Amino acid sequence: MSFELLKLGGNAQKKKAVIDVRSGDTVRVSQKIKEGDKFRIQVFEGTVIRVDRKQSHTERIVVRKVTSGVGVEKSFLIHSPLVEKIEIVRRGKVRRNNLRYLRERSGKSARLAQKDFDRHAVNTLPVEEAEEVAEAPAEEAKEAETAEAA
Repeated sequence: MSFELLKLGGNAQKKKAVIDVRSGDTVRVSQKIKEGDKFRIQVFEGTVIRVDRKQSHTERIVVRKVTSGVGVEKSFLIHSPLVEKIEIVRRGKVRRNNLRYLRERSGKSARLAQKDFDRHAVNTLPVEEAEEVAEAPAEEAKEAETAEAA
């Protein structure tokens, strides 16, 4: 019984639509950072080396980039309200979910083969959310027509 309640609470916190991120993708994650009483957006761009718990409200990606010769990894909860936007820049051709072996590599050996993909189609949210947005103006138009008729 209590597990079902936790599941309901977690599902209520989920975002309606998220982009399908896979291991090997190069992504640009926009995250809200609080400084004092203000928020700003910080962008972190790197390669996704791990995707955890797909289809769950605790879905997580680990993104790695090399800055000034130092490897930096950051973990993002996809359904967190602090994650503003995730954009896929490149799609890598990989055969596994966990790309830990990239940590030991540097230079050309750390590169992943690029896979062709439609960047615009991948970075748009699924149709379900677009339908909800389109239905709202249609309902307002129907209300306006009934008001004019009366």
